[in-house]
Amino acid sequence: MAAVGLLLAGCNPGGEGVRSEGAAGHTPAPRGAVSSAPSPTSSAGFKKVDAVALMRDDPKVGADVKKSLYKPCAADEYPVEVTYASLTGGKSPDVIVNVMTCADSVGIGSYVYRRNSGAKSGYDNVYANEQPSVSAGVNKGELEISKQTYEAGDKVCCPSGEDVLTYHWADGRFTEFAKYHTDYSKTTADGPQPDDGMASEG
Repeated sequence: MAAVGLLLAGCNPGGEGVRSEGAAGHTPAPRGAVSSAPSPTSSAGFKKVDAVALMRDDPKVGADVKKSLYKPCAADEYPVEVTYASLTGGKSPDVIVNVMTCADSVGIGSYVYRRNSGAKSGYDNVYANEQPSVSAGVNKGELEISKQTYEAGDKVCCPSGEDVLTYHWADGRFTEFAKYHTDYSKTTADGPQPDDGMASEG
């Protein structure tokens, strides 16, 4: 995790019912059915949102993440990935935003914005997570958050595992209802080979 901290310090400057746009990044793939999900709606009529402007004006977005949005990584490309999907059961698709580092596309913030149901026009921030290596996606109409985990000595490119949490929208907020962890294999071509019980003679 110390390696991720150093990386972030150096890089901050710079299905159905789902539509994604923006910089390339990792969105967790569906990992199984969830029976209690809100009914997904088609994103064909979604309204494109200026996610960068939205986050710059959002008091819930941390200073470090806002700093990464001061200027684009290259040309007019900001380190932002935007997905439109029905997560909260509203009439309009929700807006899922992932912010990454420019150099390595490491997640530094994930957010969900819900269209205001009142008289004013705009969006409310209903979820925010600014842990390093975080990424938000959609799994069968539910919010899915993934976060890579590191052990001492791990390089930024090579985490030891991944935590995945699934959230359900109810009573005006997201509530975690499922979680699992995956340990990545450390086996390499040059690593130790399994003992098959056979011995060779020279």
